[in-house]
Amino acid sequence: MGATDLANLSDKLMLTTVVLYIVAMVSYAADLGFGRRRAAAEAAEKADAEAAAKTEAKTEAKVLVGAGAADAPAAGSGTVSKESKDVEAGAGSGDAEETGRRVEWARLAVMLSVLGWAAHIGTLVSRAWAAERWPWANMYEFLTAIALAAVTAFLFVMWRYKAQFLGAFVMLAAVVALGVANIWLYDGIGPVVPALNSYWIAIHVSAAIIATGAFTVGGASTILYLLKARQEARAAAGGAGFLSHLPGADALDRLSLRVTMFAFPIWTAAIIMGAIWADEAWGRYWGWDPKEIWSFITWIVYAAYLHARATAGWKGRKAAILSLVGFAALMFNFFGVNYLFSGLHSYA
Repeated sequence: MGATDLANLSDKLMLTTVVLYIVAMVSYAADLGFGRRRAAAEAAEKADAEAAAKTEAKTEAKVLVGAGAADAPAAGSGTVSKESKDVEAGAGSGDAEETGRRVEWARLAVMLSVLGWAAHIGTLVSRAWAAERWPWANMYEFLTAIALAAVTAFLFVMWRYKAQFLGAFVMLAAVVALGVANIWLYDGIGPVVPALNSYWIAIHVSAAIIATGAFTVGGASTILYLLKARQEARAAAGGAGFLSHLPGADALDRLSLRVTMFAFPIWTAAIIMGAIWADEAWGRYWGWDPKEIWSFITWIVYAAYLHARATAGWKGRKAAILSLVGFAALMFNFFGVNYLFSGLHSYA
């Protein structure tokens, strides 16, 4: 297969990835909006059925005791057992039917996410094969790789922490990122500039991509935390909303912290390895290039966030706002620096 064929394959796989992610996003939203509401209704119906069965059993027992017949317990017990079983069977059949629909939404979303993730990997692998280099040498490739890292981080978090509720939001971010990459940043396959022709691109850039993808998942969790905390305050005053189907604010806060704690050391390593690469490529470790400055600012903000939580006991809204400041600095480092400033990293 020639380079042109591989490039065409990469573009087709990209289209497949976007379509799968869009359908997965809708499926996650349907599961979040309808599945959890249905589950709550099922729990209420089941509780009502159990209460009714217990009440009926007590009534039958009183009747049997009053009758005082020796054979009454046998007949009565059979009657109570049959009626109780009928109630439970009716509730169970409805529960199974409704739960089946709910699980189908969830399973469909996860299946599409995994298929889209596989196609996403194929997009970058086929592009790398066609170009015979690492596939993150320009903004199109870099943003595509970051979207892949975000989806990968989400799949891991979903498996590890049962955070399926993040699916609609992470998939939305991935679809937007891939849309921007394809509409405005698309670049044909070609050779890299001499500064990027190094094995460090596989180490330094890969670490930056992984950290950025994880920070994206953490940012989504933080935004949901702020929305959920506000919704819980309104619910206490008698209000409600679709966010009631999300986990509690404290759970979202803890999830954001865990993801950030994973991403921060990788971002630190990326900065250190970037300095080593800069010494090899440009003869200095640090030159206060705009990309270096904003990478360091991002590091400082996230370090302050983790330090404040570990030592000063920050949590809740104050910590969430500081985390979002770090995420905003990260996004500006990626988009703003590359288009608003000139420097040694302007090749992207």
